[in-house]
Amino acid sequence: MKTQDYIELENRYGAHNYHPLDVVISKADGVWVEDVDGKKYMDFLAAYSAVNQGHCHPRIYKAMAEQAKRVTLTSRAFRNDQLGRFYEKVNEITGLEMVLPMNTGAEAVETAIKASRKWGEKVKNVPASQSEIIVCDNNFHGRTTTIISFATEQQYREGFGPYTPGFKSIPFGDADALADAVSANTVAFLVEPIQGEGGIIIPEDGFLKKAQDICHKNNILLITDEIQSGLGRTGKMFAYQHEDGVQPDGIIMGKALSGGFYPVSAVASRKELLGVFKPGDHGSTFGGNPLAAAVAVEALNVLQDENLVEKSAELGSSFHSRLNTIKSDYIKEIRGRGLWYGIELHPRAGRARKFTEELKNRGLLCKGTHEHTLRLAPPLIIQKDELDWAFDRIESVLSTQ
Repeated sequence: MKTQDYIELENRYGAHNYHPLDVVISKADGVWVEDVDGKKYMDFLAAYSAVNQGHCHPRIYKAMAEQAKRVTLTSRAFRNDQLGRFYEKVNEITGLEMVLPMNTGAEAVETAIKASRKWGEKVKNVPASQSEIIVCDNNFHGRTTTIISFATEQQYREGFGPYTPGFKSIPFGDADALADAVSANTVAFLVEPIQGEGGIIIPEDGFLKKAQDICHKNNILLITDEIQSGLGRTGKMFAYQHEDGVQPDGIIMGKALSGGFYPVSAVASRKELLGVFKPGDHGSTFGGNPLAAAVAVEALNVLQDENLVEKSAELGSSFHSRLNTIKSDYIKEIRGRGLWYGIELHPRAGRARKFTEELKNRGLLCKGTHEHTLRLAPPLIIQKDELDWAFDRIESVLSTQ
């Protein structure tokens, strides 16, 4: 079968809830992927940051294969010999006392919402079913019915009502708006330190510290969604660490938590927050299974042992400088930290899709977001010469001089 055969097969039987580039990948290694026709491409999306460690990392593969031979699933009805190791590792990288594992990022967000509401009733003494959570405009936290209820992007919501109540939305990065939105029933502020799906939007320096101060003053939980921004993507283990003196009450993580091998997510928090759950309150058949735990521990070890966080900071800084040298009437703004960049285009340049298609034709894979922004996020294992190769192609597609 050739590329078009696979595309026609997907189109015939699959729901059309995605609009992928027409490349059919059959192999992957490191930063490179290969399609069914044998053409190689550099992956400059990293599965939306799920493969920060690169495709098919041999250490993570080995951990997965060895664990798969022993035991893959016990359910949480019984204990297993890998889960405690996973908890310990997450504690090591977050400094937080308690961990609750799930599978997908959206499940972890739902977990944080449920825990925050229960904390509000049991600890803060908010009246039953009156808890409020503050979020930000332009947010993206997943696609469950509850999560899309507080999205401000109309497409995420259209046709999916009725919506779940209990959320207020403020402009991203506006600490004064956060303070004004607080009520006696506010239990949490849920925020992405950098908005990924929104276009790699970075708030002004000091926003998270101000937000934390407001939360502390009003006995409100600060919950950071680090599903895309965490685990080295921005040049810090977590993006909130770009500001001094910030320590969230809860951190949501996923994607690169498994290096792309298996769906693994988690919420880490102070004991007071996740400690509100008792047996039967919340769970998941697959959450915390031994295969997931073994894979996640090794994925985190790879980030640390290969200094991928530091590498993201170093290479990302020089790459950002080079992006700013592109002479182009198409470019409106370049935003980013570490190895995570959004190139926002002037509307007159046309939709980002046409640029991603042209980059694909030149051997580089990336995706657009919000119609006019190119999203760049290579695996963190990328080498300088490979970044140079990618830059040449990006410059050639965007340059107008």
